[in-house]
Amino acid sequence: MKASLTLFDQALQLVRYPEHLQHPSWQAWDAADEYIIEYLQERPELAKAKGLRIYNDDFGALSCWFANQKPTWISDSYVALRSCQDNLALNNIDSALVTFRTSLDKIISPTELVLIKIPKTTALLEQQLIDLQDSVGPQTLIIAAAKANAIQKSTLALFEKYLGITTTSLAKKKARLIFCQPTGKPKHKSPYPTHWFSESPKFELSNHANVFARQQLDIGARFMLQYLPKANGKTLIDLGCGNGVLGLSILYKYPESKVIFVDESYMAVASAQENVQRNLPEALPRCEFQVSNCLDEFLNQAEHQAVDLVLCNPPFHQQNAITDHIALQMFSDAKKALANGGELIVVGNRHLDYPVKLKRMFRAVKQTATNQKFSIFTATK
Repeated sequence: MKASLTLFDQALQLVRYPEHLQHPSWQAWDAADEYIIEYLQERPELAKAKGLRIYNDDFGALSCWFANQKPTWISDSYVALRSCQDNLALNNIDSALVTFRTSLDKIISPTELVLIKIPKTTALLEQQLIDLQDSVGPQTLIIAAAKANAIQKSTLALFEKYLGITTTSLAKKKARLIFCQPTGKPKHKSPYPTHWFSESPKFELSNHANVFARQQLDIGARFMLQYLPKANGKTLIDLGCGNGVLGLSILYKYPESKVIFVDESYMAVASAQENVQRNLPEALPRCEFQVSNCLDEFLNQAEHQAVDLVLCNPPFHQQNAITDHIALQMFSDAKKALANGGELIVVGNRHLDYPVKLKRMFRAVKQTATNQKFSIFTATK
């Protein structure tokens, strides 16, 4: 999958990471990216704005287009980071022009222009607007963009609450722009991370803004907790770990186990690490924490020890696209990471055809448990 974004007699070749797993019909930019580019290109005075920041640039289209303005790129996604880096290289743009930061980084340097792609998670947007309070002022122009149907009154209310006067553009190709002029309002403290208690065992769980099921235990993980594998003395990967509740429960139940927590969200991995530190600090020597696309980073280590178990609650979307390619890579990577006889344990909605796909990859696949909504499968290498 490779396509050309062509505007104003300029062209960028753009791909999604990992390129070989993307559907040929998908492109690495959308109408909201085009709308932002067109708006700024028609106002050349904005090219002189200092301290350009770009938030949630999913595949790097904006960072590539405006690289000469030396932007600071901020996202919570490892996949977005790799996509941006790959696209800079693909277009022969010096990656040193872009400063990469994660949504956990606190940036207080002043900025005169901020570009925001509205993220799928409202809490992440809220945290980013809160973070901006320290570095924007009346001289700053904030331009956000999304599909028109994704911009609700509640979205505009967040900009008004934390930053200042907010207006919107007309819709164009089903996309819309948000304009915000900071007014130096009193600063609000962040409500994140949020905290709640799990049941049996009772853990206090910290959840940063972009963690899946941030406000309560998601029902897939709740079901899986009832059927955790025997893991004493074993090394296990909690793949797509979120706040780490599955791996944390293994550490608690099996004091000789080792758990590697992996997620593509920086906030998720930070939450998992904080939750081990808060609830089982003595277990930290038995833990590793990796931000990665599936198991790319683990498998790319020069020497990685085969593991005994992989727990997986796969997502079935990337940004706004419904897809199973992430789950398929998780299954494939898990097989590569497992020792012979090792097991991948997957929970998923019953309507998903995981059993068919697992049987193509693994020696044996059995259904461990099922209820009205979910099934758990154990696949043996």
